[in-house]
Amino acid sequence: MARFAQLMRLAGAVLATAVLAAPGHGQGLDIRAPSPSPRAATGAAPAAPTPATPAPEWSGESGASNHPLMTADAIRAAAANFRSCLEGLRPLAERRGVSRAVFDANVAGLTPDLRIMDLLDAQPEFTKSFWDYLDILVNDDRIKNGQDILAKYRPTFDAVEKAYGVDRYIIAAIWGVESNYGTMVGDRSVIRSTATLACIGRRQDYFREEFLSALEILARGDVRADHLKGSWAGAFGPTQFMPTSFKRFAVDHDGDGRRDVVDSVPDLIASTANNLKKDGWVAGQTWGYEVVLPKGFNFLLADRSRMMTMAEWERAGIRRAGGKPFPRPDDRAYLLVPSGAQGPGFLMLQNFRVIMKYNPAEAYALAIGHLADCFRGAGPFVQAWPRHERVLTRAERYELQQQLAQRGFDVGEPDGRLGGKTRNALRQFQSAVGEVPDGFASEAILQRLRSR
Repeated sequence: MARFAQLMRLAGAVLATAVLAAPGHGQGLDIRAPSPSPRAATGAAPAAPTPATPAPEWSGESGASNHPLMTADAIRAAAANFRSCLEGLRPLAERRGVSRAVFDANVAGLTPDLRIMDLLDAQPEFTKSFWDYLDILVNDDRIKNGQDILAKYRPTFDAVEKAYGVDRYIIAAIWGVESNYGTMVGDRSVIRSTATLACIGRRQDYFREEFLSALEILARGDVRADHLKGSWAGAFGPTQFMPTSFKRFAVDHDGDGRRDVVDSVPDLIASTANNLKKDGWVAGQTWGYEVVLPKGFNFLLADRSRMMTMAEWERAGIRRAGGKPFPRPDDRAYLLVPSGAQGPGFLMLQNFRVIMKYNPAEAYALAIGHLADCFRGAGPFVQAWPRHERVLTRAERYELQQQLAQRGFDVGEPDGRLGGKTRNALRQFQSAVGEVPDGFASEAILQRLRSR
């Protein structure tokens, strides 16, 4: 399931909330950025609107993706055709049970939010390192507030954990990372955002479904129209559901006949748990472990497709950080080394993959798992991050991919995002030139590629 996503799931420069992303960006963090909108920690809407700074207008410039639908001329042409595009979607909405009255009430007079075009091609995930991302999302305040949430809603968490088998600490961590416990959920109209993206830009096919699904939510009466607000890509509620995900996973846990993940805490917690369960959550299993790698370790084993048991990893010389044993030696995991040989390693279990289905970014999933452990009283990671390393810009990542491709290494389609293929290609290049094949896209390795 495609997910959106430090900020469209980080706010301002802080909160994570849903940009368009391909699974497994690796060092390219997939982060969400809603517009800050103060709300109570329960997820309830504010009692009264607060004065807001006018949103900036579209820059009028072409997007950075070089996609033909993201040129300035294409955006202007699509914007001029916006009303006609929406009218073309009316029959599709009616076939889904959205009445003409509901359609008109929510679409009449709607104008496109072209500022989204700048955001669509200016995703901030390309400027954050893993360690900076974790510094922002896993801090003392977020840990304490999460522990308070867990205590305040303990009966609900008890019931949901029993019904779905999903770790309550993970749910609370998602709540905390996605919206800072409902205090930063985004203030854009989900209808306007998804309508804009359904008719303008490079992801129209995807967002037509999101737009129609948002109308279905209103037609069913699950969420009030004035409360259906969220990120610029349409994720809404304290745990940031896209409309299509809401349709698949939302549940009416409080029994009032509505699936309300905005204003009902029981529905919010249970729906998030149901999402994780249906995505394959393994009850009673953790997300992963920080591990220490031996000297001379073969980093070619650090591949998401290579699943081995804990016992097999131990035979390869890997030990759990802090000297603790692995509690279940038959659990299978893959090795993730987000900062290469210079930083900590992690053995990732099935539940880490499930978290990545919620938001397909390794940094996001690592932040969720780590924050959940901190709720239980765990401390910081044992090993240090290479904070001296500079994160490559998107242009530099694109160049790195091009350099590798020119040398015959398979990186897929160069896009400035460092996914599994790029990391594998980088490891092969590092091995060929006698460097440690850890797949870390450093400034030094880019310079080496340039010089060859």
